[in-house]
Amino acid sequence: MSHEPLPYNDYGCVMRSRFGARVQKLSVDAALVCPNRSGEGSRGGCTFCLNEAFSPAYCGECSTIDEQLRRGIEFHATRRRAAKHYLAYFQSGTNTNASVEELRRLFEPVVENPAISGIIVGTRPDTVSSEKLDLLADFSRRKYVAVEYGIESTCDATLCHVNRGHGFDIARWAVTQTRERGIGVGAHFILGLPHESREQMVVQTTEINSLGLNYIKFHQLQIFRSTPMAEEWTKYPERFLFSGDFTPSDYIDLCVDILRRLDPAIAVDRLFAIAPRHLTLYSPLGGVRPDELRQRLIERMRRKGFMQGDLFVR
Repeated sequence: MSHEPLPYNDYGCVMRSRFGARVQKLSVDAALVCPNRSGEGSRGGCTFCLNEAFSPAYCGECSTIDEQLRRGIEFHATRRRAAKHYLAYFQSGTNTNASVEELRRLFEPVVENPAISGIIVGTRPDTVSSEKLDLLADFSRRKYVAVEYGIESTCDATLCHVNRGHGFDIARWAVTQTRERGIGVGAHFILGLPHESREQMVVQTTEINSLGLNYIKFHQLQIFRSTPMAEEWTKYPERFLFSGDFTPSDYIDLCVDILRRLDPAIAVDRLFAIAPRHLTLYSPLGGVRPDELRQRLIERMRRKGFMQGDLFVR
């Protein structure tokens, strides 16, 4: 195994340094629905979304949170991913889509659980408030707390096209308010959304840098069956950068160009994603696994002498 430093700021290394040992996330489904998909005021959901595509098998609405955490620890232990520190990752759904008191009842037992070193709250930027963030700030005085926002794009036209239900200004407000309370803050972006050019995806890095994130996730657009985007993909493939002869190597080059412009202080949690094949209509990465793609990206950056942020302009 190479001990050469990675050419980018790896989130796993950052967390290991913070906690002094290996850290493992445990995905949790708290059954908090997305307001864009169901309930009063719903708008039909984002056109790309299929929630079951990223929910681990050990999660389930029929299980208690404690049971999901126990199963998660067992799941990772059997795959030789046991860790000294575990973070409860509220991944599925929209995990601030409830009242402050409901969120207190949800998160308090997890924060108090001695087996859990912290929580990560996955949510939408349009479902947080000052009061909800104050609650999370209170928890952050006892355990590690981070909020992970699905932002997806900095382009308002794209967000409107995919029926996201909010603009980038809302995301900027949520990230700023979270950061100012001393809460860890991450964000998720999808590369390859309809009508976005390669240049747009690279240039948006400047806006991303301005947010002051602690960590970031990028991943390729995956077209899931039975979604509105699957229908759009079938009818109008010319709207998508990843159609035609786009290859995994092209995607790696795109990621390299983004990383070179990304603030080196931002930890990179993910660049590639994988979903169950029976749910996926198309992915530009084909059947190549994320760990192999990650290694290809590292080798390419090392070979060319590139580093995260070597083109970053403050």
